[in-house]
Amino acid sequence: MKQEDLVVQAIRGDEYSFTLLMNEMQGRLYRMALSYVRNKDDALEIVQETVYKAFISIHKLQKPQYFSTWLIKISVNCALDYIRKSKKIIYMDKDIEDSYVPEDRGDAIDLYEALRVLDEKTRLAIVMRYFEDMPMKEIANILDMPLSTVKSIIYRGLEKLKINLEESDNNG
Repeated sequence: MKQEDLVVQAIRGDEYSFTLLMNEMQGRLYRMALSYVRNKDDALEIVQETVYKAFISIHKLQKPQYFSTWLIKISVNCALDYIRKSKKIIYMDKDIEDSYVPEDRGDAIDLYEALRVLDEKTRLAIVMRYFEDMPMKEIANILDMPLSTVKSIIYRGLEKLKINLEESDNNG
């Protein structure tokens, strides 16, 4: 069954269809949450909150074709709420680092350090574009911004990352 058909069934109250959709999206939701909090337990808590909020409000979704965008938007909002409420120090968990880090660990650690200096929206846009391989238009929908603004944010963010990475190479 296609995702859109499952969404229609879930909107009508079919819990099994909703469960199938969540199983399909769980990895993406987890990675999105992880990009915010960089801690496995906190990311799992955000995913759990996302699934709960999606479950209680799926009947409000009017366009089934936008299910993924709608769900990721819920996830982003849950992550931001979690960060605001907890005011925790964000750190890199060893297991998380291993899941994203390529063979050359030094470069990956530099990348994570460089990402930390970016503002929240820029970091999120770059993570969605290059870690999650999301289309620019979908990122614009999730962030409630014009496409041209998202492109500008990503471009400026990449320039800032480049400068920061070059500085760390020169200092290292």
